[in-house]
Amino acid sequence: MQTATAIPAVRKAPRPRADALRNRERIVNAAREMFTEYGPDVPLDDIARRAGVGNATVYRNFPDRDALVREVVCSVMDRTSEAAELALAETGDAFEAMERFVHISADERVSALCPMVSSTFDKNHPDLEAARERCEQLIEQLMDRAKAAGQLRPDVGVGDVMIAVAQLSRPPFGTDCLVGDRFVHRHLQLFLDGLRAPARSALPGTAVTMEDLRQA
Repeated sequence: MQTATAIPAVRKAPRPRADALRNRERIVNAAREMFTEYGPDVPLDDIARRAGVGNATVYRNFPDRDALVREVVCSVMDRTSEAAELALAETGDAFEAMERFVHISADERVSALCPMVSSTFDKNHPDLEAARERCEQLIEQLMDRAKAAGQLRPDVGVGDVMIAVAQLSRPPFGTDCLVGDRFVHRHLQLFLDGLRAPARSALPGTAVTMEDLRQA
């Protein structure tokens, strides 16, 4: 009589504990705040202190600075994408939905992280590329909807909007960067008013894409 071959049980990867997930989230939030306030060279030990975790917890989650920076950038872009999805779900005025998205994305201060994308940073990491592609596609959909409604001037691209958000929301490192916050949304609104159709004047050059910005 032939003996049946025993099939080894498939071992499932253990799910991270809730406290481990909370610690990881605290580290990412603390890193985002400190990178924005003090720049790319803030010590990881200081980030651990602000997050309320031990140094070992930081290194257990992120083996090096690049891994932490990448996670921070991805998390900011993910939140920006979620804001764009909420704006796309609105059924009212298309331009006003885009306006609300722009103001929310400025508060994320993703531009403050740009100087940390150094030559040693893997710009083509799959997680980063996926987050970036999703974000850019959603913003383009928001703008296309406003253009189709005749509310957004047709000669602007995603890059035009995002470079303005970046320039107006990037705080100066090593200073009281939060002092300028009260001006950001005022100046953003001035910019947004200039995007309304019909256009008051012709823009020099052509609509700027995100690829244009990456190649600049």
